[in-house]
Amino acid sequence: MSRVKRGTQSKKRKKNLLKHAKGFQYGRKSKYKLAKDALRHAWTYAYRDRKVKKRTFRNLWNLQINSLARQNGVSYSRFINGLKNKKIELDRKILAELANEHPKIFKYIIDEVKSK
Repeated sequence: MSRVKRGTQSKKRKKNLLKHAKGFQYGRKSKYKLAKDALRHAWTYAYRDRKVKKRTFRNLWNLQINSLARQNGVSYSRFINGLKNKKIELDRKILAELANEHPKIFKYIIDEVKSK
């Protein structure tokens, strides 16, 4: 049976991993063992924080909607409930955008919700 030399594959693997560690500080950008550990943590945090980002933005949108809704005399929960009762299907991202960039349109929506 012939001998199998695996040097090229391990070099390719290490080179690829070090390519991903570009921009890291100290030995984490050039030493394989340190880079491997740093990337394992980095990718874990990246995966986790993609979820956290969505959560954070939804929270921000709720705050923006609540702020302008209270200025127009209705609480956030009553506003959202009124939207559902009137069957106005706007998501929170769009409502927050309207609140920031087009307050007159947002006020019109609030008046629709208030009128029973």
